[in-house]
Amino acid sequence: MFLEHINLTVSDLQRSIDLYCDLLGLHVRWQGTTSDGTPAAHVGDDRCYLALFQSSPDATDRPPVDYSAVGLNHFGFVVDDLDAVRARLTKHGLSPHLEADYEPGRRLYFHDPDGIEVEFVEYQQAATAR
Repeated sequence: MFLEHINLTVSDLQRSIDLYCDLLGLHVRWQGTTSDGTPAAHVGDDRCYLALFQSSPDATDRPPVDYSAVGLNHFGFVVDDLDAVRARLTKHGLSPHLEADYEPGRRLYFHDPDGIEVEFVEYQQAATAR
């Protein structure tokens, strides 16, 4: 079993496509509209993807990040080079709000432009192999 996709509603579809493709080395697998006409895209690789849906023009709410409440708090990706990801975040005007070393690796968390929290983790064996 593996996680095939995560579905996110975003305020600027193209900005999110550009961000996630650059941060993770993904490509656009599909782009078009849903059955109700909502602009959408799937960015990923051959195995999994992020399903991105354009929010309605009047949407202003951002998801709360509240670890004491029921709901999605963040999602995470394993990367080979956390320093390279940090550099790409900076290029997009974003910065981590938490970085930590822990056994067996290190991690950083950031909020994307829509306030969605994302974690990147680099395990020690990946760092040692570089």
